[in-house]
Amino acid sequence: MTANNVYCVTKRCFDNISDKDRERDYIGFATLPEQMHRKSVKRGFDFTLMVVGESGLGKSTLINSLFLGDLYKNRKMSDVSDRIEKTTTIEKKTMDIEERGVKLRLTVVDTPGFGDSINCEDSWRVCTAYIDEQFRQYFTDESGLNRRNIQDNRVHCCLYFVPPYGHSLRQMDLELMKRLHRKVNIVVVIAKADTLTSSEVRKLKQRILKDIEDNQIQIYQFPECDSDEDEEFKQQDRELKACVPFAVVGSNTMLEVAGKRVRGRQYPWGVVDVENPRHSDFVKLRTMLISTHMQDLKDVTQDVHYENFRAQCISQISQHALRERGKLKRDSMGNNGETNITETDRLLLQKDEEIRRMQDMLQQMQEKLKASDKKHDSIIDV
Repeated sequence: MTANNVYCVTKRCFDNISDKDRERDYIGFATLPEQMHRKSVKRGFDFTLMVVGESGLGKSTLINSLFLGDLYKNRKMSDVSDRIEKTTTIEKKTMDIEERGVKLRLTVVDTPGFGDSINCEDSWRVCTAYIDEQFRQYFTDESGLNRRNIQDNRVHCCLYFVPPYGHSLRQMDLELMKRLHRKVNIVVVIAKADTLTSSEVRKLKQRILKDIEDNQIQIYQFPECDSDEDEEFKQQDRELKACVPFAVVGSNTMLEVAGKRVRGRQYPWGVVDVENPRHSDFVKLRTMLISTHMQDLKDVTQDVHYENFRAQCISQISQHALRERGKLKRDSMGNNGETNITETDRLLLQKDEEIRRMQDMLQQMQEKLKASDKKHDSIIDV
């Protein structure tokens, strides 16, 4: 056997050993993200958006512009006489969107009549009642037997439209935000920003943020970027945070400007390009709402707002159970003080007595420990 043949045989042996070692060291959990991705895409995604604001602020136009659809094609505008005693109602629209194989079931909850009546004192009640009802329905389904087919109708984000003609937030705006900020993610939007100059938009944003801070209202907070994120994503995150509240312009009309078709509004002095960052924050709002923070809005709804509601429900159920238990004990006593206690009641009473004894023993031990600590400190001082 020549030296060249020996080298080839030896190399082949080492290659085989390394392949075996490589197979032995490979477990396979690196494919978990791909598995989750395939499962999520197959199941699809749900997102519920509540839109709140008075009529005439362009809410419907903005929603159609954001999702490139027509959710309100059959809507009829009410007359002025109908608005004198008009109340806030809930109008829900659902549409299925598919993009690159990813399916999204979008639900838009509109609140026609909000702020349109002369007395807007209770305009917020319908909004809070709807959000609580969706939480309550989800809690009931989650506590039931058929947990696999739970339909998530919880409100993940609330776009609150502020009119551009005010100098800051109105009392009606503050009252609604105070009652919603612990139930839903609030994103403040300045409507029809093309009616304001750049300096006016900047001043209005500052006043709105000051009112929010002074009234201790918690609007949606952007999560902090991880240290391993690339610089481009960090810059995008800084720009999004700097735009809050978003001053937007919506339009579903395609215009031709300098040989290029744009979505915008035609004015005597020129064209407002909705997707031009210098004209509007529309693109940044769409980026935040759809591209970058949609999942975070859902996570905050699940981990913060729904958990708070769930904790309140469990606390109420526990208190109700204790009251029923006390009532059962009182009912088990006869009129002459004689007890008519069943075996189950007797066991419950024994358990209560054991818990009381354990609490007394724990309190005594804590007092002894405090006394010994005091004695030890006095010895050290001497």
